[in-house]
Amino acid sequence: MNNPYGNDILTLMDENGVEYTFEVLDEYDDGEKRYLALSPVFDDPQDMLADTGDLVIMQVCEEDGEELLEPVDDEDELAAIAEIFMKRLEEDFDFEEDEE
Repeated sequence: MNNPYGNDILTLMDENGVEYTFEVLDEYDDGEKRYLALSPVFDDPQDMLADTGDLVIMQVCEEDGEELLEPVDDEDELAAIAEIFMKRLEEDFDFEEDEE
């Protein structure tokens, strides 16, 4: 998403009506599906320090001509897309591998 003016900011609402703000770090389209790599945006610096730093990966879906974001439910698909984003973003960010 090479936006010369900076990354896009999205506000998403969960099923309980709670709003969350994210910065779009990257976008990936595999020809069939489109995905976004998001990072939470915090108003309070203490919240930012407490964050795990994990990417949030969402799939872009279309419903009634409107774009919606949904979580990727398939673990294998999520792992494959996460790896693609990690490789694409490693030039701009330092990632630490989870030791799980």
